[in-house]
Amino acid sequence: MSAPSSHPFASFRYCPKCGAPFIEHNAKASRCTECGFVYYFNPSAATVAVIINDRNELLVCRRAKEPAKGTLDLPGGFCDMYETAEEGVAREVAEETGAKVTNTHFLFSLPNTYLYSGFLVHTIDSFFRCELEDYTQIQAHDDVAECTWIPVGQLRPKEFGLDSIRMGIERLLNLLH
Repeated sequence: MSAPSSHPFASFRYCPKCGAPFIEHNAKASRCTECGFVYYFNPSAATVAVIINDRNELLVCRRAKEPAKGTLDLPGGFCDMYETAEEGVAREVAEETGAKVTNTHFLFSLPNTYLYSGFLVHTIDSFFRCELEDYTQIQAHDDVAECTWIPVGQLRPKEFGLDSIRMGIERLLNLLH
């Protein structure tokens, strides 16, 4: 059985080593018809920062770009090559808010999909509780339109535009109560 059109394999029909067509190897991989290269399509690593100040407010961002432009989000993004998830979340927080992360604590992970340039990227989003050097010097940068603090008790998951962030907020609220 071939991969459905919504499956990432539908976009990757040719071998990156020799250019020959792929065929199904199994439900998780394609195999090149010429050189035998087996390609496993694994999710990309992404991070999410959960930053709560001493007033029990969560730092949230408003998305400046699609997907889900204008909705609430948490700081975070894709990990770069050769960096740990902890380094990735700290870098993303700095890029999006200007804040310096001093400590990270892994909370949980959730599978997700993220539409980027018309391509559906499968991700595994790792949520980290992050501590900051200074909680007062937060400014929107990069792909963030604005940053604000929302009291944890006033969080409404439906206001967050990305599925895994919405599910993460629900899970976070359950952990905090």
